[in-house]
Amino acid sequence: MDQGGASPVFSARAEIDGEHLHVVVAGEVDMATADTMVQTALREPASRLTLDLRAVTFFDSAAIHAVVRLAQRFSGTLTVLPSRQVRRVLEISGLGDQTWLDPV
Repeated sequence: MDQGGASPVFSARAEIDGEHLHVVVAGEVDMATADTMVQTALREPASRLTLDLRAVTFFDSAAIHAVVRLAQRFSGTLTVLPSRQVRRVLEISGLGDQTWLDPV
């Protein structure tokens, strides 16, 4: 969708490298977009997932649920690269110490 040069409200794209899937998400992840993020991550067969959320500007409870679902699916092989906003929401929700959350 063309938004007159403005950055998109939401986008998710996947890149596969062997068994490693890298999903880059930008914009707002909420009730309307969280499932699209999950479906993008599950579209390609992979044993490892990196979920790059560094360009995410809004992250709600539906987004938290989506990440938890992906953490269950990719148990021990998920890495989440959070934006400042995503990290804050995960910390507030009690998920800030998860092994899948990149500590940097």
